[in-house]
Amino acid sequence: MKSRIFLIILIALILSGCIGISSKGIFGSGVSIAFDPRSLGTQIDDSVMQKNLAARLALRDKTYLLSVSTKVLDGRIFLTGKITDPEEKLQITKLAWETKGVRSVRNDISIKEDFNFKQSAKDLIITSQLRTALIFNKQIKATNYAIDTYKKKIFIYGIALTKEERKEVIKEAKGILDVQDVIASIVLVENLRIQKN
Repeated sequence: MKSRIFLIILIALILSGCIGISSKGIFGSGVSIAFDPRSLGTQIDDSVMQKNLAARLALRDKTYLLSVSTKVLDGRIFLTGKITDPEEKLQITKLAWETKGVRSVRNDISIKEDFNFKQSAKDLIITSQLRTALIFNKQIKATNYAIDTYKKKIFIYGIALTKEERKEVIKEAKGILDVQDVIASIVLVENLRIQKN
């Protein structure tokens, strides 16, 4: 009887884990595969590239797991985060370019300064405001975008279904109070290598 209960619990844990993994999409969380305009093969390729790069970064320096964020979109690698040495930034860019299948690398990693709670709180508020604005804007498919904010600069990564949607996302970002700059890396569906049918 105990072994049967244990087996049921084990199966439930395994199945719930599979559901969580299979529903991860464009940037690893929050986006369903069903809503992603890329083909399933491209999504898998991007995921493999992202995991490969993350593993190589962790092998180089374990602190990169927390300080550097990688996103892969249609073979394009986007790097964000904070590091302590400018030379590290160049080495990370080199590692990204060495990833099999990479088409381009955008390195938005900044050099760390002393922690500023007030600035970090402002950045978090800006990110939250933009995320909310994207969700409530009916012209935008909010699940297709990832947002990072650093020192009042918003970095937006994602896939726009139309040029109008891309313009609308940038307009929403620029409309947030205290934003100094918007760096948008938004790919149009029509520019993807392979699209869903």
